[in-house]
Amino acid sequence: MQHRYLADPLQQLTHAYRAYMRRAIEAAEIGIPAAHVRVLKGIEAAPSCTAQHLANCLRRDRAQITRMLKDLLDNQLIEKRDHPHDRRSQWLTLTASGEALLEQVQRLEKAAAAQMTAGLSTLEVDNFIRLTRHMTARLDA
Repeated sequence: MQHRYLADPLQQLTHAYRAYMRRAIEAAEIGIPAAHVRVLKGIEAAPSCTAQHLANCLRRDRAQITRMLKDLLDNQLIEKRDHPHDRRSQWLTLTASGEALLEQVQRLEKAAAAQMTAGLSTLEVDNFIRLTRHMTARLDA
């Protein structure tokens, strides 16, 4: 059965992509770890983002998220705003510096995607995206 061979290529692809992005982030002197970049992306994606929302979306415990948020606050990449309906919670937003850094990372990701998909047709890339989304949804179910 060919399914038993699926784990190795998935792990190899994930490892290769993360290593490529880690090197690109270091070379571009972004100055924050890749995990912090994922937090910035989470904040950008959710207009009313809270620390709890990030913990849920990124599948990290609240303490890990809190430490990363402190680093991002200290680097003035994000800011906190009072939640209009919950005094115990705060909304997180990107600062102008955070937005600029995220744009720089997105350019690096675009270069990684171009490198990774060189020689593939648009249909092949679209099928890959469709298949990986399907597989992810099945594992999340």
